[in-house]
Formats: sequence, structure tokens, C-alpha cells
Amino acid sequence: MLKFIVRRFFLLLLTMFLVSIAVFLIVESSPGNVAKNVLGAFITPEQEASFLAQTGLDKPVYIRYLYWLIGSDWHGEMKMDMELQRITTEDDYLEWWALREDGSLVRWKLEGDDLFATVKSPDGKVRTELDNDRWTTNDQGISTFWGVDHQNHVVKWEKGTDEKVWTFIAGSGWMETSGGPTRYIPLKKGFIRGDPGVSLRTGRPVSKSIFIRLRNSLVLAGIAFVIVMPLALFLGIIAGLKEGSFKDRFLSISGMMFSVIPEFATGIFLILIFSYWLNLLPGATVFGELAPWQRPDMLILPVLTLTLIELGYVLRITRSSMAEVMRAPYIRTAFLKGLPYWRVVFRHAVRNALIAPITVIMLHVNWLMGGIVIVEVVFGYPGLGQYLLNSALYKDINALEAGTMIMVLIAVGTQLIADIIYTFLNPRIRYS
Repeated sequence: MLKFIVRRFFLLLLTMFLVSIAVFLIVESSPGNVAKNVLGAFITPEQEASFLAQTGLDKPVYIRYLYWLIGSDWHGEMKMDMELQRITTEDDYLEWWALREDGSLVRWKLEGDDLFATVKSPDGKVRTELDNDRWTTNDQGISTFWGVDHQNHVVKWEKGTDEKVWTFIAGSGWMETSGGPTRYIPLKKGFIRGDPGVSLRTGRPVSKSIFIRLRNSLVLAGIAFVIVMPLALFLGIIAGLKEGSFKDRFLSISGMMFSVIPEFATGIFLILIFSYWLNLLPGATVFGELAPWQRPDMLILPVLTLTLIELGYVLRITRSSMAEVMRAPYIRTAFLKGLPYWRVVFRHAVRNALIAPITVIMLHVNWLMGGIVIVEVVFGYPGLGQYLLNSALYKDINALEAGTMIMVLIAVGTQLIADIIYTFLNPRIRYS
């Protein structure tokens, strides 16, 4: 069994790598102009070029993929020959600094031909000092310096250029400034190390925003999963055991009815009934700074919507699998040997009948996390699905790529769990 699980694990790692390439290429090649989404539809070519350079979107595809996957701080350290350190400010923004030998942190800005260093000592005090000794002059007589700017880039300054650039100022948005560098390396640790970059919409770290949205979706999907899956399996087994009976037909038709109604229609109907007519439950989920479990009354209608949608589908799959197993030759043989009915059902039929539903359930875990965007939009629920939708509409590349890969991780992880469950349900898989 261990050999089978290890083999499946490495196969899933290969799948993750190939999917990460596909996700990156699809997102990068999707239509839309990121610079115009951020700076406005009437930006000049110079402003667009400056924005693309600062975000690293002007670099070759393989460089962007490498930065996205494993980060770019290592490349910045090579250019500067100094160690880089990332800190979080009181306003929850990330700042990159260079680490000096005395333990203080430093980053620079260019004013005219003068290079100024902003130094943060270990006790937290900040001072600004002239640092023109950092300039190095090449054979062509051009003075250059690689350092960390105040917008989280490792940059190359050239004395005498004083370029105009558009930079993101926390709390003010994108503004024109002078003293621009000639080359940029946008700093991030990469998706593997939990830092997919900064949101182009908000300027905040994607990892922090996406964690809250993931938590919210996990709460909603987890509650729905705990309710619907055992109930659907139980009802599906009952329907499969009584194939052709009134009970079977009632459960099958009811399940089909709920599964074919669109999610938005189910959600709107529930809002009309329980919120508008009966005035029993809130029709929207407005959490503010609260976690979802602090307002359980706002979770009832979204969970009920997901339950009705999922119940019918899993029920019918379980019913079909159970009915097929009950017609199998080995089940008839067990009955002919005189084994008790319920012993045959639980010891032989149920274990084999659960293989198909387990596959469907594991696939639907991924759907519950990312495919519930319609339910989240209907109820205003701040989950991962709605976050991905907004990121796609805005073409917020860093947020979209990170959210998509989290969904892929969930899909791959649930399939590995399904493979492990198979080994307990079917010994033939365990020893293959």
C-alpha cells in the first residue's frame, strides 16, 4: 500500500508542476491590458512602459514564471551582493530592505545625482543619510548602483538620467515621481514560499488577502460538506437497495429536481422565502472584520443552497453504484449461501458501491471551494470564488495566479486522499 501511495504522490507532484505552467501561460496570455486597468484607459505609452517594467511584465516569459514560482529575491541579492530582508509594517504592508553588516536595514532613493539611504537601526529608529559612495563607474564613464528602492524593487540607478516613473504610493495609489531607475527586479518570495506577490488592485500582499478568502470558503464549504455528503450517501444507499420502489423514485426525482435548478435561482428563492417573506434569516452575508462563525445566522442560507445543489447529484451517483453492486454475481452468491441480508449489504455491497461516490465527492470538494462563486455573489459572501472572479475581471495577475494554484492544490490533494481511501475499500488496489 505504501508503494502505491508514494507512486501516486510523485505523480501528483508532476501533475502540479505541469498544471502550474499551464495556469501561468493561460493567465499571462489572457486578453486585457493590466496597465490600463490600473492607471486608466488614457495612459501614455511611456506610463505603460514604466508600469510594465516595475511589475516585471516586460521580462521574458520564462523569467516571469521563475519569479512567480520560486521568487526573485535571490536574483536581487546577486545583483546587490547584499542580503535582503522582508518586514511587515503596522499598516499590514510588506517592505523589502537590504541588510547591512552592522545589522541595520537600508534602502535608497535618487534625488538628482545624489543617492540617499534610508537606514532603520535595530531599535526601530529611522534616519536618512547621503550615500554617494555606493556609485560605481564603468569603462564608459557611467556611474551606476544596484539597490532596494522604496517600492519593493531591486533597481539599477544611473547617475544623470533622473527618469520619470509611475510608482505605487501606499494610501495614495499610482503617482508620478522622479529619480526613476533604468532596470527593475520586483521582489517576492514566490508561490512555493507562500508569497505570490502584491495585488495590483490594492497594493497589499496577495497571500494575506487570499488567506482570509480561503478561510471563509473553507468554513462555508466545510459546513456544507459535513451536512450533504453523509446525507447523500445514506439516501443513495437506501434508494439503491430499493431499486424501482416508490422510495427510490421519490428520492431520485427529488435529487434530480434540486440538482438541475441553477445555483443562483435556488439562492434567490431561499432569500425570497426566508428573508423577504418570513423575515427569519438575513439575505446577505456582511461580516466586516468578523469571522464567518461569529455570525452563524448569515451562513444558513448559503449552506442550505449548497446542500440542495449537491445532495441530488451525489445521491444519484450513490444510488446507481449501489444498484449495480446489488446485481453483481458475488452478491447473489452471498445470498445463496444463506448470509443475513444486512451483513451482505454492509460487509460486501457498501464497500464496493462507495468507490464511485468517493471519486465524485473528492472532485466536488474542489467545486465547493472554487465553483461556488455564483452562491458567493448571490449572498455577497467574501470567499475565494468571488475573489478569483474579481481578480479575473480586473486582470490582477498575481492574485489570479495564486488563487488558481490554490484551487489546483486542493484538487490534487483531494485526489490523493481519494487514492488512499480506495486502498481501504478495495484490497486489489492496496496490493497493486
